Amino acid sequence: MDIVAFDDPIMTARALVLHDLESTGVADAQAVSLLEESVSQRAWWLEQWPAGREFVVGLVAQDVQDGLLESAGRWPLCTACEDATHALYVEPDLGGPDPTWVCEEAGVVVAPVGGL
Repeated sequence: MDIVAFDDPIMTARALVLHDLESTGVADAQAVSLLEESVSQRAWWLEQWPAGREFVVGLVAQDVQDGLLESAGRWPLCTACEDATHALYVEPDLGGPDPTWVCEEAGVVVAPVGGL
């Protein structure tokens, strides 16, 4: 599946994180609501700090990950290890540029955000 990057970093972030939610089977109403809430908050954040464009994708992914941890558990689960009970994490920590999902236990990059 190809994901088209928009000129708008907020819409790009939404599309990429939604793809990861769908591909991991957790794109239910609650998860999509968390995504929409993050997109709304990060749009305001980006208005305040336009130079933060390259950080938005990773930050939205982290926001959704944090929200799901509180309500539904770890997401996304690692696909690189046989024991899939631990989550992947976004690197770099501040979300960008070019954020990836990383297995911290194995120390490997699993996929770019939007590539699960």
